[in-house]
Amino acid sequence: MPAPEQPDHQQRFGLVDHLLGDSLLVIVILAWWAYSSRVPEYIFPTPLTVGKTLLSLVADPPMLMHTAASMVRVVTSVFTATVLGSALALLAYYLPVTREIVHGRIKPFLQSFPSIGWALLAIVWFKISNSAVIFVEVAVLIPFCLVNVSEGLRNIDLELLEMGHSFTRWNWRVFRWVIWPLLYPFVIAATRMAYGVGLKIALVAEVFGAKSGLGFLMYQAEEAADTPMVFGTCIAIVILFIIGDRLVFEPLSKLYRGSNVATAASRTA
Repeated sequence: MPAPEQPDHQQRFGLVDHLLGDSLLVIVILAWWAYSSRVPEYIFPTPLTVGKTLLSLVADPPMLMHTAASMVRVVTSVFTATVLGSALALLAYYLPVTREIVHGRIKPFLQSFPSIGWALLAIVWFKISNSAVIFVEVAVLIPFCLVNVSEGLRNIDLELLEMGHSFTRWNWRVFRWVIWPLLYPFVIAATRMAYGVGLKIALVAEVFGAKSGLGFLMYQAEEAADTPMVFGTCIAIVILFIIGDRLVFEPLSKLYRGSNVATAASRTA
């Protein structure tokens, strides 16, 4: 007689987890509606008003251009920062003489330099332009990529690396088949983090150095006391992050499973 099937505890836990998360969201919206109905809209707008503002950011063509401008800058900045941060990490890894320069000088400087300082300098150097906004975002995001990729390089299995070198004398083949598969999750994690931070930095950078984008809309809304637009731009950033994280970074993070690095290393032969 076959044994009765055991309940899938993991699936049940996932359902409960989603239910709790959705319940919290409903509670927050209800509390928001209850409070906003008691105060003037310019102080705390209702969820419906903010929802209409959010819809205008994608349905109204001029507003959509502002949203698109912010996204183009963020994507460009994240890509550039990932490349530059990874390049610095690889430079310190392959040229040990540069480790103190990268990790002892460049990294502490970039990590500690205030973002508002980059924004003010960008205005002086690039005036109000796309270049100013992208410069600020890249300068702030490089440390996140540098730290993550450097951590990935430090966690490389030396035995696998030695095995890869035993198959070939070409460093680029060892990098392609051994180092890159091990480093890939750290690069994706760095890019994922940079994307979230970049969206937030975009608001600050665009307030100071742009005539378009969500940050520019927030600046105009603040001057006009348009509180729904301030709420709308902030929530738009949250939604854009969730969409990018679910549709881009989650699939990318699952692209490499890391199940058989040794087999990949043997392909260097």
